[in-house]
Amino acid sequence: MGGQDAGPVCADDHDFALWEKRVDALMVLCGAKGFFTVDGLRRALEDMGEDAFETMSYYERWIAAINQNLLEYGAYTPSELGERMEQIAERGPTYAAAQKAHDA
Repeated sequence: MGGQDAGPVCADDHDFALWEKRVDALMVLCGAKGFFTVDGLRRALEDMGEDAFETMSYYERWIAAINQNLLEYGAYTPSELGERMEQIAERGPTYAAAQKAHDA
């Protein structure tokens, strides 16, 4: 396969964060609904550019690729995404803070 040699892959167990599990689930669900294909995801990952690819974590790259494909599909507009992100940011800087504000 193409790409650059990055050395050995660490096979140690990884304790996945909740958001990483959600990214994985979102990828599976969106693919099953026909919003994008594996080829579309790969294209979005390859189009990121080396700087973005090297500075983002594995799941950050996946959510960026999912987002790009959903935008291209027309699931939402960039404006709608921005508005929703602002609403979520108003909840608080962390999930715990948002939950605390919600429960108050």
